[in-house]
Amino acid sequence: MKINLSGHHVEVTDSIKEHIEEKFSKIANHFPTLIALDVIISKEHNKHQVELTTTYEGGRISATGTDAVMYPAIASAAKKLDAALKHRKGQLKANLHTKPDPTTPEIAHEKVQEMNLA
Repeated sequence: MKINLSGHHVEVTDSIKEHIEEKFSKIANHFPTLIALDVIISKEHNKHQVELTTTYEGGRISATGTDAVMYPAIASAAKKLDAALKHRKGQLKANLHTKPDPTTPEIAHEKVQEMNLA
């Protein structure tokens, strides 16, 4: 998986790159069809925000994490992205199964009329 990393008012250092690659290696193993992940790290008003966007099986998925410290913001965004990808995968798997046809319940008064009560 290719990670496109950019910073807005944040200098992207080697340690940040390594941390992000470490966090998203698990996601890359669980979802091997992911091709690219766009990561934008920004800092505004003493808050770090991490925005993640990717495309999985034809659907655009994004997640954000916000914290006063950068590394918990990255962890929060990674957790949300993992949950969103699992949800999307579940939706795709659910559509593959055939659902049973609903049966109409038998109405009691029709059954009573058919009975010979004499």
